Amino acid sequence: MVKASNKSTRTKTCPIAKVANLLSDSWTMLIIRDLLNSPARFCELERSLSGVSSRTLTLKLKKLTQEKVITKDDVTHYYSITKQGENLGKVIDAMHGYGEKWL
Repeated sequence: MVKASNKSTRTKTCPIAKVANLLSDSWTMLIIRDLLNSPARFCELERSLSGVSSRTLTLKLKKLTQEKVITKDDVTHYYSITKQGENLGKVIDAMHGYGEKWL
């Protein structure tokens, strides 16, 4: 394990901190969950994520696209998970299992 000289540096370089920052809110994780199941258009995600505002969904989709976790087809307007995003499925599955067992 690499030791950082201060907390700020540690947060910027620690892989766990980076993933925690990416998945830091429930909407992001739920978007990934939905897109792991199948590609979806904005309106389909909005319906699936009851209570999310259009602005919040737009911002989350933009962030996930920038991080190359999802991609948007400009012709069909479908969002889909990337290979990089598929690997987050393990994290989502682990959280699902923990939630079922302990919460």
